[in-house]
Amino acid sequence: MTEKHIISTKNAPQAIGTYSQAVKVQNTVYLSGQIPLDPTSMEIVEGDMETHIIQVFENLKAVCQASGGDLNNIVKLNIFLTDLAHFTLVNEVMSRYFDQPYPARAAVGVAALPKGVGVEMDGILVVDA
Repeated sequence: MTEKHIISTKNAPQAIGTYSQAVKVQNTVYLSGQIPLDPTSMEIVEGDMETHIIQVFENLKAVCQASGGDLNNIVKLNIFLTDLAHFTLVNEVMSRYFDQPYPARAAVGVAALPKGVGVEMDGILVVDA
């Protein structure tokens, strides 16, 4: 049976349910969804949608680093938005965090997200074994 390694860091919000921040199997890391929670206060960050998107990327970055990689190791990124009008803003902010070649990606419009936020992201990254 393949061994699972749980990834956890205090630099990202702690899991608020029955899940781990990330799970590593061999050299693949599966990132749980991140919303714009401040990892220290565990409260939604104050600010506009851009601020929320930035916090989500910061949370993802922290978990990627805890797994031995960084955002550029993400091979698949999933973005969930309650308003697809923010799609362009996600692209703009994402360009600050990722270098080309960009990961494969999906952006999905959803009716609701945890804690009433407007954005959540998860992904898969590949790191050195």
